[in-house]
Amino acid sequence: MSSRDRTFLYMRRIGLVLASALLVIALLAVLALFEMRTSWFQAHYLGRMAKDLSFRVEPGPSSSIFFPQEGPYDQRLGYVSLPEFINRLTRNGYTIESQARFSTHLLDITKQGFNTTFREKTSTGLRILDHNGQTLFVSSYPERVYDDFNRIPDVIVQSLLFIENKELLNPDLPYLNPAVEWDRLAKAVILKGQHLVDRDERVPGGSTLATQMEKYMHSPDGMTASVNEKFRQMISASLRVYSGGKETLEARRQVVRDYINSIPLGAVPGYGQVHGLGDGLYAWYGADFDYVNKCLSGSEHALACKDMETWGLAYRQMLSLFLAQRRPSFYLLENNDALEGKTSVFIRLLADNGIITQAQRDAALLAKLDVHKNISVKRKVSFVERKAANAIRPRLLSLLEVPTLYDLDLLDLTAKSTLDRSTQEEVTAALSKLQDPESAKAAGLMEPRLLGKGDPSRVVYSFTLYERTPGANVLRVQTDSFDQPFNINEGVKLELGSSAKLRTLVSYLEVVASLHSRYSGQSPEQLSGIKTAKPDHLSAWALNYLVQASDKSLKSMLEASMERNYSASPSEHFFTGGGEHSFSNFDDKYDRRVIPVREAFHNSVNLVFIRMMRDIVNYYTYQREDIADLLEDMDDPRRKAYLERFADREGKIFLNRFYRKYQGKGFEEALDILLQNVAHVPSRFAVIFRSVKSQAGIDEFSSFMRYQFPNSLFQDAALQRLYIDYSPEAYPLVDRGYIARTHPLELWTVAYLAAHPGAGIEDVTRDSVHERLEVYSWLFRTHWKNAQDIRIRTLLEVEAFSDIHRSWKQLGYPFGSLVPSYATAIGSSADRPAALSELVGIILNEGMRYPTLRVEKLHFAKDTPYETTLKKELDKGEQVMLPEIASVVKSAMTGVVEKGTAKRISNVFRMTDGTPVTLGGKTGTGDNRHEIYGPRGRLIKSEAINRTAVFVFFIGERFFGTITAYAAGREAGAYEFTSMLPVQVLKHLAPKIMPLIEGADLSTGEGLALRINSEPINRL
Repeated sequence: MSSRDRTFLYMRRIGLVLASALLVIALLAVLALFEMRTSWFQAHYLGRMAKDLSFRVEPGPSSSIFFPQEGPYDQRLGYVSLPEFINRLTRNGYTIESQARFSTHLLDITKQGFNTTFREKTSTGLRILDHNGQTLFVSSYPERVYDDFNRIPDVIVQSLLFIENKELLNPDLPYLNPAVEWDRLAKAVILKGQHLVDRDERVPGGSTLATQMEKYMHSPDGMTASVNEKFRQMISASLRVYSGGKETLEARRQVVRDYINSIPLGAVPGYGQVHGLGDGLYAWYGADFDYVNKCLSGSEHALACKDMETWGLAYRQMLSLFLAQRRPSFYLLENNDALEGKTSVFIRLLADNGIITQAQRDAALLAKLDVHKNISVKRKVSFVERKAANAIRPRLLSLLEVPTLYDLDLLDLTAKSTLDRSTQEEVTAALSKLQDPESAKAAGLMEPRLLGKGDPSRVVYSFTLYERTPGANVLRVQTDSFDQPFNINEGVKLELGSSAKLRTLVSYLEVVASLHSRYSGQSPEQLSGIKTAKPDHLSAWALNYLVQASDKSLKSMLEASMERNYSASPSEHFFTGGGEHSFSNFDDKYDRRVIPVREAFHNSVNLVFIRMMRDIVNYYTYQREDIADLLEDMDDPRRKAYLERFADREGKIFLNRFYRKYQGKGFEEALDILLQNVAHVPSRFAVIFRSVKSQAGIDEFSSFMRYQFPNSLFQDAALQRLYIDYSPEAYPLVDRGYIARTHPLELWTVAYLAAHPGAGIEDVTRDSVHERLEVYSWLFRTHWKNAQDIRIRTLLEVEAFSDIHRSWKQLGYPFGSLVPSYATAIGSSADRPAALSELVGIILNEGMRYPTLRVEKLHFAKDTPYETTLKKELDKGEQVMLPEIASVVKSAMTGVVEKGTAKRISNVFRMTDGTPVTLGGKTGTGDNRHEIYGPRGRLIKSEAINRTAVFVFFIGERFFGTITAYAAGREAGAYEFTSMLPVQVLKHLAPKIMPLIEGADLSTGEGLALRINSEPINRL
C-alpha cells in the first residue's frame, strides 16, 4: 500500500472516530436536552429509589428511627426535640407504646444527611382530647390554609408561577422534576463563578419552589449556607416529589399548594411567627382569608367582591406577600416603600404577560398596602374550650419542659387527657351562669350565709373532680367561672379556714396510732408503771385506754379517740405563736359545752380543735428527751442553746421586716421614714441620728437638729453635749433603741444599708449575727427564768410544728412550713384546694397515695416517620396513711354531710333508680384580712384581702374533689358567705355530675386502687 493510501486510510479512521465522537456527543446532547426538558430518566431512577423510602408504626420502642437535627419546620413541630421529650416523659412514668420504624433505605439516606422523605403536614398543632377521644382543644398552625389545590384561585397560582417557574404545572411534561430548573441553575452557577472573581457580584439563588421549601423548612436556620447544602436540598426535594411515582403533575400541584401554605413571612409583634399566605394576609394586613379567596376567584366581569377597587387591594396584598417572602423583615417591617415599588413593577409585568387584565392592573396599582407592624391578634377560643385547655396545657408545659404555651401550641402533638368533655362543659356553663343574679337566685344562692345581698358577679367558683382508678387519681373536671387564666385551685395560697380541721384530725389520729403501736403489746401492769409529762394528755389517755379496754385493736382505739371530750369554751387564753391569743366558735351555742371529737368535727367547733392542736403539740414536744428537765433546771446547758436559737430566729424576723421597709431607699428617705413615728424629743432624734450616721461630724449633726427642731434655740454647747452623750460609744445598741423608743435592729439596719447601698438580705443576715445576740443579751441573765421559759417554749412549739409539718407534707400539704400556732388547726397556715383533694384521695384509697394524672397518652408526629406514642404506666402507689385511720376519717367526713355543716347536700346524689350515693366532706371558710392593732391590742383597722369558702368532698367510692368560692380585694369585705355557699353550688351541680358518676358503675368501685409492691407506711 502506497504512502498516499495509508494516509487516506488514516485520515478516514480519524474521520470515523471524530464522526462517532460527534455522534455520541450529539446523542448525549439530545439526551441531556431531552432529560432537562422531560426529566424522564430522573423519574424512572428516582421513582424506583423513592418507593423504598418508607416507614411503618409498630408496638414498642423503635431501633430504626432517626430524628432530624435542625430545620425551622422540624424544630417548630417538635421533631428535633422528640428524643428529649421522650426522655423527660420516661422520667415521669410514661413508656413508649408504639413508634415508627424506618425502612432500611430511608434510614440509610437520612443518615447520609438528606431530609427524611414524607409528605409534610400543611397545618398542624397541639390537639387535646378527653378520655373518650372527643376534642377539647385544637391549635392549627398555620390556621388559614388551602386543604386542596383546586380551592386556590387560579390568579394566585398563575401569579406565583410567573414569579417562580412558568413551566411548573405544564401537563405536557408528566415526569418533570420540579426540584431542578436547569436554566435557573445554570445562571446561578455562572454567577457563582463570577462571584469568586468579584466578591461584590450578587448571586441569586437557583432554587425552585420545591427546593425553597426544603431550605426554609429543613435547612439549618432556613438558609443555604453552602453548595453541599444546595445539593442536599435538590436531592431531598427530588426524592420527595417522586415518592408518589414517576408521574409528577399531582405532586407538582401539591408543591404549589404546600408552598403557598408554608412560606415564611417573618413575625408580627403581638402575633408571633407568620407562615403561609392565609395567615400572612390576616397578620400583616388584617385581611379576611375567605373573603380574599372569594374576591380573587371571580373574573373581571363577574366580581365576587363588591367592586374592582376591593379586588385590586386583595390582589396587591396577595402578590406583595409572595414578593416579600425572601426578605420579609426588610419589606414588611423596615421598608414598606420598597415593597410597594416592587409590587407595582410585578403588577405591570403580570398584565403585560396576560395573567391579569388591564382593568385589574389599574385597580391593583391604585391600591395601597397598610402593613400592620404591631398588632395583638388573639385566637378566638370559647370560654368552655379555654377552661379545658387551661387544665391540661400547663401540665404538658411542665412534662415537656417547653418554654412557653405559644411553643407548646405549635407542636405536632395529640394529647389524650383524662378530662370528661361532657361533664366539663356542663359544669363550666353552669358555673359561669351563677354570676348572673337571676341564675344565682334560681340556684338558691341569694340566702343569708350564702351570697345574701352580695353581687354574684364578683364571686369566682372553682370546681375540681377526680376519679380514683388503678394506679392513679385521674382528673375528670377542672374549671372555674373566672374569665381569665387564673387557677385558684392550684395557683395561689389561700386561707381555707376549717378545712384545716381535716388535716388536724388526721394528725390527731396518727398520734393515737403511734401510741397504740408503742404500747399495745404491753401488759396492764407495765402500762400502769409508765410515767408521762403532765401536759402530754394524749399519752396519758392512751395508757389509760389500753389498761382498761377489752378490745385493744387499733380500730377500736381510734374510734374511742373520736369520743374523747374537749371543752368548747372560748374563755381561755392560749399562749401560742409567741404570744397570748383567744379564739371563738363560729356558732356560740357550743360555747358552754364539752363535746366529743366526732361531733366537733361534724359541726366544725373551733375551740375543740384549738385544744386538740395543743395536745398534739405537747405530744411532740414531750417526745424529746428530758424536756421537763430543760424547763426546770437553770443549769441545763441546753437552755443557752435554745435561747441563742430564739434570739437568732427572732432577730431574723425583725431584720427581714426592716430590710423590706428600707430596701432601695436613699439615706435621707430612710431617715425620714425612721423618724415618722418617733416622738419629737431631742434626745431621741439625737440618738437616732448618731446611730444611723455615726461618722457625721458636729456640724452636720447640728444642722440636722436645728432643721428638725426649727423653733428650738439650741446653743452650740447644748448640741455638743447631745452629740457626745448619744454617740454610739456612749450606749450599747440595745440602750440606744430604748432611748429612741425604736427597735435597735431597725437602727442597725438603716445604718448598715446607708453604708452598703446594694446589700441583699443575705448580707444583712450574715453581718448582723453579733447585733442579733446583743439585742437579746438580757434574756441570758439568770433572774429572767420566766422570760427564758416563755422563749424556750416558743421554740419547742416551733419544733413540734416542724414534726407536724412532716406528716402534713407526706399527705400532700403544698407549702414548706406551718405557722407555729394552734390557729393552724383552723386554717392560719393556708392550703390549696388541689392539695385538699389529694388528701381526700388518700383517704378514699385507704391510705394509699397515688399520683394525680391529667394526661394519659401523648401521640407525637402522627403519620410521619417520627411518629411516637407514649402512655402513662400504672403507679404502684405509696402507703402514707394507715388504712384504719383512713376508715375513721372517711366515716367522720360522711357525718359532716349527714348531720353537720354540709347537711343541706345530704341525699342529693342519687342513682337513676333512687339509690342514694354516699357523700362525705369537710367545709371551711377563710376571711383573710389585713389588720392593724394599736396599744393594748386594740384593733384600729381591718381591711379585707379576700374571702374564701371551700367544700372538699368524696362521692361514692371513686369520685372526690373540691368546690371553692372566692372573692378578692376590698370588695370581699361586702360578703358574709360561709362554706354553705360551695355546698349549695355543689348541690346545684349534682344533676350535671351524676351522669359521669353513674356511668363509672359505682357498684364495682370497691377497692380499685392497686396495692402491688406498695411502699411501707412511715409510722410516727
